[in-house]
Amino acid sequence: MLRKLIIRNYALIDGLELDFSPGFTIITGETGAGKSIMLGALSLLMGGRADSRVIADGGSKSVVEALFDNPPSFLEPFFNRNDVDWNPDEIIVRREIAVNGRSRVFVNDVPVTLSVLSAIAVHLIDIHSQHENARLVNTEAQLETVDSVSDNEELRARYTTAFGRFVEIRNKVKRLRAEIERNRENRNNLLYQYEGLKEFNPKRGELEELERRFELLSDADEIREKLLHIRSVLGENDRGAVDLVRSARSETDKMDLSLVGITAEENVPTIPERLESIIIELQDIYETVDDALSGVEADPAALDKISFRMNNYYTVMKHYNVKNGDELVDLMEKIKSQLDAIETGGEELPELEKEGKQMASVVKELGRELTESRLKGAEKFSAAVTEAARPLGLPNLNFQVSVEPAKLGPNGQDKVEFLSAFNKNQTPSPLAGMASGGEMSRLMLTIKGVLAGRLNLPTVIFDEIDTGVSGEIADKMGAMMRSMSRDMQVMAITHLPQVAAKGNRHFKVYKRDEEARTVTRVSELKGDDRVREIAAMMSGSTVEDAALRNARILIEGK
Repeated sequence: MLRKLIIRNYALIDGLELDFSPGFTIITGETGAGKSIMLGALSLLMGGRADSRVIADGGSKSVVEALFDNPPSFLEPFFNRNDVDWNPDEIIVRREIAVNGRSRVFVNDVPVTLSVLSAIAVHLIDIHSQHENARLVNTEAQLETVDSVSDNEELRARYTTAFGRFVEIRNKVKRLRAEIERNRENRNNLLYQYEGLKEFNPKRGELEELERRFELLSDADEIREKLLHIRSVLGENDRGAVDLVRSARSETDKMDLSLVGITAEENVPTIPERLESIIIELQDIYETVDDALSGVEADPAALDKISFRMNNYYTVMKHYNVKNGDELVDLMEKIKSQLDAIETGGEELPELEKEGKQMASVVKELGRELTESRLKGAEKFSAAVTEAARPLGLPNLNFQVSVEPAKLGPNGQDKVEFLSAFNKNQTPSPLAGMASGGEMSRLMLTIKGVLAGRLNLPTVIFDEIDTGVSGEIADKMGAMMRSMSRDMQVMAITHLPQVAAKGNRHFKVYKRDEEARTVTRVSELKGDDRVREIAAMMSGSTVEDAALRNARILIEGK
């Protein structure tokens, strides 16, 4: 519910801070005092159009801020999806309008878009006037209204789940069919590419090995000459390194090395041992070089064959725009997978289509049950509204809720529309096509009165909805609004004393001339001040004792 409203530098309001409470709040004031200004400021918090002309002369910006406590818990997921801090105890909404016309919106001090603000505000407050019957005239809202009186929440949840699965399957079938069609159109091209790659038969690592062998065979004579020289140096003759070191090792066995100061140290190899290690290593190197030498032979035929295969690789790589031979293998495997998918891709389709038909049957059956619940709810709701409206001066009201078949959708297969006729022998027509007026306002009040405990609206503001009525009807309209306030916070801007007397709290809006300009002020009326205000509403500017007595009687009899 609306706990606090702050308005700064907006039209005739330089600074206003009001605290509200649950129950039925009355707002009165002379025409032009500024009641509509307050509503205009509130409409900004509901996503209304911003206009820099509302900024008071000399001001830099207008600010409207409202605090709503105990917000509906179902808003939390929406807050989380839009990265807005959630506070289960309160929501603070602020709108700022700069002189350049730029508007800024904050929810719990987090900047948000107007669309986010509107989506939140519609669940916090409803401003209802003779000219603003939009919510109950809207067909989607009418469907929600019928559902709220049909007690079909569990059924709707099952339908929503089933319909969501049905749509998911239907979309998947469409995508799969389109993919199969695209693949079939592309099959010949893929097959041509695959056959070409298959015939070429690339292998992982083959090109790298070919390039290595090509380099080896291209320089075979030079490489062989160098290997022969290395082998000769190592030990192919009696002056080779292996024989020379072996000879040195032999000499160490013929002398006492300690005589020349070469002594054995603990954990350190002796010179003979070290020479023996060198002999073994040199012999291993010799054998390795000798083995390599046996594999190096000039082979022009082999070189031509390798060159031919390499050039084919380069040509195919350029054709398929790949960087190396392994990518050719990857491409061939990818094309093979695509061809396999074309051959087997349709296997999933029959199962999906079968499941889709099953889900369609489930959705239609749940939709039928939903229609039945709505027809019963619509009948009860129509009777309740017609009956409740009679005391408000609508004895001939014929209110009906039409539930007609519609295209299967997220909310079922029903088109719900409110119809009404105010006179005898008049054919009921849609509310959306009716002109606003006293009868329409009373009907809307009746509808909201019947739905008071089911609207899930913390705050409803009625803006002069009682215009054009008086006497007993006005009294009954006030009683209905007071009754609604047991389930929600209700505020009424009114000129009728019968309605004003029903309130739990009473605020008066008035204008005051100050030195520089005229400003709008709001004060809460209590005790004698409230009695005098209601008396003035009955008798005019001259308040007599009789009017005061009648005002007290109205207040006490509320």
